[in-house]
Amino acid sequence: MRILVCISNVPDTTTKVKFSNSNTSFDDSGVQWIINPWDELALTRAMELKEDASSGVSNVTVVTVGAAGAEPTLRKALAIGADDAIRVDGATGDAHFVAAQLAAVAKSGNFDMILCGIESADYNGSAVGGMLSELLEIPSVSAISGLKIENGAAVITRDIDGGREEVSVPAPFVGVVQKGIAREPRIAAMRGIMMARKKPLQVVPAVEAETLTTLQEYVIPQPKAPCRMIDADQVKELVNLLQNEAKVL
Repeated sequence: MRILVCISNVPDTTTKVKFSNSNTSFDDSGVQWIINPWDELALTRAMELKEDASSGVSNVTVVTVGAAGAEPTLRKALAIGADDAIRVDGATGDAHFVAAQLAAVAKSGNFDMILCGIESADYNGSAVGGMLSELLEIPSVSAISGLKIENGAAVITRDIDGGREEVSVPAPFVGVVQKGIAREPRIAAMRGIMMARKKPLQVVPAVEAETLTTLQEYVIPQPKAPCRMIDADQVKELVNLLQNEAKVL
């Protein structure tokens, strides 16, 4: 069984976001780039499955869409344990374009399981996974919080309203994972970092695909109001502020 893990190259979640060109471009100067947290959990679970001899997983490949600056992030994924990596040399931002590139890679690799995070930490679109399954014309399962392989089939635990359900899905399929798929993201060991330098990282050109969205402008969220302290005996004032100012009551 072969697993393809789709990863996004995103700014560190502690990065102070800045924009330029009249708020139409992201200013990436001084930004530290990381594996998208949800994708990192998907990669961790894929590695756990590969290390389980009973799972039948023989290979884990990681893929991303982006410029050459994304390659250190791919190398980190290789250091965590992925066998090989693919970078599609194309622009990011439009979910349909990204999904089309990932679909082209998936079609050429004969993968049994394609995993991706439920969203990326930068655009938070939650669209690529569903688009990918439609383009590949294979089943997809979303909101995955548990994944195991029994008798050659994937058994998935997913969160639903009021609880959880367990489903079995035939390969190939797209799995859209969320928190819970793995307890903690795997940290690359020094040996893994050294081995990652020798693992294959293939760069492929982007395929022709339609871009369905265009960026008009980035807008910074309004800063939060300063904290206001209310004396413990001023209950009426507190209720008035919650009702009329905060509007939460």
